[in-house]
Amino acid sequence: MFDAGFGAGMAATAFWIFVAVCVVAGIWDGIHKRETRHETVRRIIESGQSIDQEMLDELLGPRLRPDQSLKIGGLLTLFLAPGLAVLGWLIGLGWDQAFLPLLGCAALVGILGVGMMIAAGMLRQEIPLAHDRKR
Repeated sequence: MFDAGFGAGMAATAFWIFVAVCVVAGIWDGIHKRETRHETVRRIIESGQSIDQEMLDELLGPRLRPDQSLKIGGLLTLFLAPGLAVLGWLIGLGWDQAFLPLLGCAALVGILGVGMMIAAGMLRQEIPLAHDRKR
C-alpha cells in the first residue's frame, strides 16, 4: 500500500485543525455580529424611538427563506460535482486507480445537489411568498 510516514500524518492533522479553527471563527463572528445588531435594536427601543419595518430589516440584515438557502446550497453542490470529476481525471493521469472513486464521489455530490434543488422547489410550494399573501 502507500506509506506516507509521520510527517504526512502531521501535515494532514494540521490541515484539519486549521479547517476546524476557520469554521469555529466564522461561527463566532456571525454570532457576534448578530448580538451587536440585536443590541443596537434594543438600545433604540429603550431610548423611546420608533422603529419601522424597513429600518428593522436594515439593522438586522436580509433574511433568506429556507427554500432560498437550499437552492443556493444545491447550486453550489451541483457545480462541485463536475469539478470532482475533472479532479479525478487529472489525478487519474498519474495514478489510474484514482479516477473511478472520484467519479463516484462526483456522482454522489451531483445527486445530493439535485436533491437539494428538488427540496427547495417543494419547500417553496409549501411556504407562500410575502407578496402572494398580500394579494
